Amino acid sequence: MDDPIAVALKFGFLAVLYLFLLWVARSSLRDLAGHREADAAPPPESDHRERPPDSLRAGLEPRLVVVAAMGFDPGTVFDLSSGATMGRADNVDIHVDDPFASSAHARIYPRQDFMYVEDMGSTNGTYLNGRQLRGAERLKVSDTVRIGDSEYRYEE
Repeated sequence: MDDPIAVALKFGFLAVLYLFLLWVARSSLRDLAGHREADAAPPPESDHRERPPDSLRAGLEPRLVVVAAMGFDPGTVFDLSSGATMGRADNVDIHVDDPFASSAHARIYPRQDFMYVEDMGSTNGTYLNGRQLRGAERLKVSDTVRIGDSEYRYEE
């Protein structure tokens, strides 16, 4: 007969294995659902594609400057005047070559007179000034946006 401790360890190992597989499946589904919503859903009312270019404050030239990101030299500048999507996919405006980035990870868009950053349902989250985003937040000069190990600074 099997030792009761050996049987308990076998069941414990199986339980941990099933929990791990459940966690992997859940993470994959969240990543796919966020990517699917980004591709299929109509853009929200505040999306940059529906706003006239003169909707931002006069003289506002929003840009994202690379602090540290694979594939880009520090100081590389991205124009945000009409907004931008960030992620690993080929169809994004700012490609994030980072293993912790989702296909469609985050977006930056104009709303009224300001620029906002929003996580697009990514698996690992988007961070603004070291704090994980829970919804859209207004960007201020010198704010840092971090996706995985990639870091960007917002300027106007």
